[in-house]
Amino acid sequence: MPKTPDYFAGKTIIITGAASGIGRATALIFARERANVVCADINEKGARETAEAVNGKGSQALALEVDVTSRDAVREMTVRALSAFGRVHFLFHSAGAAIRRAKFLEIDDALMQKTFALNVNGTLYAMQAVLPHMLQNKQGVIVNMASMAHRRGGPGSSVHYAAAKGAVVSMTMGVAREYAMQGIRALSISPGPIKTPFQDAAGSSPELVKRFLDDIPMGRFGEPEEIGELVLFMCSDACPFMTADTVYVNGGGGWR
Repeated sequence: MPKTPDYFAGKTIIITGAASGIGRATALIFARERANVVCADINEKGARETAEAVNGKGSQALALEVDVTSRDAVREMTVRALSAFGRVHFLFHSAGAAIRRAKFLEIDDALMQKTFALNVNGTLYAMQAVLPHMLQNKQGVIVNMASMAHRRGGPGSSVHYAAAKGAVVSMTMGVAREYAMQGIRALSISPGPIKTPFQDAAGSSPELVKRFLDDIPMGRFGEPEEIGELVLFMCSDACPFMTADTVYVNGGGGWR
């Protein structure tokens, strides 16, 4: 939570991957704090539904269909956000996926390219789109979605995804350190398993899901809202000395 009451009121956040899961949960948490929320996702219907939920909480929302693997689409997203709200204070880049599970020797060029296009290029494009505006205002917070996988390496199912999220952590750290003296903070979050559509989309087998669960001392997956509240804290005035880090949220597990 912020130190200052109403800290987020009237401020604007862009959230990619806002149609479901962590992105949607975070959008609703920022709506609770009366922020303007740009709900961006390749799933236009889901983005609209999130925006309607934000509006239902009394905040202002803009729903945008955005393919984060397209630099032009991400640039247009930022232009439209600025046109609607005048300023962008925060970016939560949540869009990302493992595409599909694969053993290491099954990772082909297409899977590697798609995984990096979505997770790495998308992060690059989003940060490059908002940073000039944030630098002009000498203030801004960027939070990128990484993964516990970058510490584990993804053996047996997702080396491609772990490698991509490792790049996200490194890129976020580099941006944070490059612009630390210019009012910009950049952070990433590395969750363990979270209860979202991600596992189904990636084709996680029941056996793999059970293995993840067995490795968590708390005995459960995380909830999307638990990540959203962390994003809120990271963007707030309660942690102005916090930058360049990745924060692990995993119920004590995720290391195997």
